[in-house]
Amino acid sequence: MKLKLKKLTIVLIAIFILWNTSSVFANSEKPDIISQAAILMDNKSGKILYAKNENEKMYPASTTKIVTAILTLENCNLDEVVTVSYDATMSIPEGYSSASLQIGETLTVEQLLQLLLVHSANDAANVLAEYVGGSVESFVSMMNTKMNELGLSHTHFTNTFGMHHNNHYTTAQDLAIIMKYCIKNEDFRKLAGSASCAIPATNKYDTRKYNSTNELIIPNNRNYYPYLTSGKTGYTSQAGDCLVSCSYKDDLELICVVLGGKTVNGVSTRFSETRNLYQYGYDNYSVKTILNANDIVTQIEISNGTKDTKNLDLLANSTIRTLLANTVLEEDLPFKINVKENMKAPIEQGDPLGSISYTIDGVEYKSDLIASHCVEKSKLLNYIAEIGIGILILILMIKIFFYKKKKKFI
Repeated sequence: MKLKLKKLTIVLIAIFILWNTSSVFANSEKPDIISQAAILMDNKSGKILYAKNENEKMYPASTTKIVTAILTLENCNLDEVVTVSYDATMSIPEGYSSASLQIGETLTVEQLLQLLLVHSANDAANVLAEYVGGSVESFVSMMNTKMNELGLSHTHFTNTFGMHHNNHYTTAQDLAIIMKYCIKNEDFRKLAGSASCAIPATNKYDTRKYNSTNELIIPNNRNYYPYLTSGKTGYTSQAGDCLVSCSYKDDLELICVVLGGKTVNGVSTRFSETRNLYQYGYDNYSVKTILNANDIVTQIEISNGTKDTKNLDLLANSTIRTLLANTVLEEDLPFKINVKENMKAPIEQGDPLGSISYTIDGVEYKSDLIASHCVEKSKLLNYIAEIGIGILILILMIKIFFYKKKKKFI
């Protein structure tokens, strides 16, 4: 009986080890993404953690609206009042989502942005475009100019809200860079991170209430992801299911884009695949401290310093933190130390005397190296010099004395 129990215990332990081992490997495996294109990027460094067809030309659908939103925010105040025009509302094709804005209706810029980013209202996009650019066409030109400013040569827009057009395209990587730019604006973050919006009654319409089209941001939704901070969905039959978003966890902010997704059994893959990509990022990467401020990096000797102060520690002046794969150990990272040449005392505590640098994924991280204490100039050389000068003077005086004495006898 005891033997059987022992064997059973061994089997259970083996199963436990295999289970945990397989979990570790599973966490490190890249997700199987069926969307046509996808990317996962660190917001701070721009490091790409996952990519699939990231530079392939894709249709962005309503993810286009993040560009409409950021240009509006950069050119307007939230409390400015806008009047809806005939052209703005009547130019929306049938089948595209709207907020049923009425001709002559007045709303604030903030309310229109809520309708744009939360409800994905296409009529709100055109109303804002006319207000900011003077016309939809002029605003679209502004959109493309902004893309040029961001250095995005694989993105081009023909409209403000993502209506399908062969010349209205982007890539997963370009869209991630656009999102990186957009979330620098705190108003954008707040608006694109709203789970719902409520627009009070206007001069033309009753109260409007909408939930976000982004299910990842809605609490109690089956697709809810608690770390998501903002995002924008998109869909056309040609573009498929699209989502651009950002997430924050454990001091790590990631941006994710999925384009050309599908809906399977009534469930959009853009939500599950976005969540899986974020989970992959957080499971396998961390923001690590590779150097702390005031760490001793190296020690040097100042040749003309006093005995008690000439041995000098060089300290890191700043902390260096960066994103690393969890398999990378901080102590294994290569670095370069540069120290000034021919340094002489006196040296003050905190004086910059060199630098240390790490190059990780093509990005340089650098900290000055500063003196840990004051180095006083040694007086020994002065004493030796003074004695030497004294001896020379004495020798010279002796020579003069004997020269004069010799001359006197002559």
